[in-house]
Amino acid sequence: FNPAVRATLPLITQPMFFEVHRLSVFTPRSLDVDVVLDLMIHDLDVVSSLVNSPVKEVRAVGLPILSGKVDIANLRMEFESGCVANFTASRVSTGRVRKLRFFQPQQYISIDYGRQDVLVFTIGGEGGLPGTPSVNPQIKVAKPSVIAEEPLYAELKSFVKAVRHRLTPVVSLEDGRRALDIALDVVAAIQEHSRKINLERLVT
Repeated sequence: FNPAVRATLPLITQPMFFEVHRLSVFTPRSLDVDVVLDLMIHDLDVVSSLVNSPVKEVRAVGLPILSGKVDIANLRMEFESGCVANFTASRVSTGRVRKLRFFQPQQYISIDYGRQDVLVFTIGGEGGLPGTPSVNPQIKVAKPSVIAEEPLYAELKSFVKAVRHRLTPVVSLEDGRRALDIALDVVAAIQEHSRKINLERLVT
């Protein structure tokens, strides 16, 4: 429900590579769950909806730093479409970062969740065959219009509207379940990785 993400939806063609960072300073909240279920799950939901392809492979590593659960995690996820996404989630950082960047043919798109803005870099220029880079490519920069709105408020407003008017929710139960299933696969991958390198005593 972040308006920057919504503004990006019409631009999606064939995303092939994502780099996602969600970093926070440590606070004594939600320490009963690890950082995957606390923070990373939001980005798993967003990227899965943008790629719209089944997950093929999950590789992840994570460590507890200041709590009894995993506080920092890194994930490499590959989709059946061939798209690859790298995620980093941390709740032990020195600053707050909420960014998603991705590449698709002829285009690079950067989303800043916090500032709620989008930057689009497109390769253009004259000449060349369709689908191939121009001899002298020019990079065109665009900043789509984004109407700022608190994501949680937008989510609640959408839910109330769906209930009142008996509409299909923007985010369905199946969407939520898909994100949770992927997150649980990531948690399992972290535990498996920890066993392989004899760190299972640290990861719960």
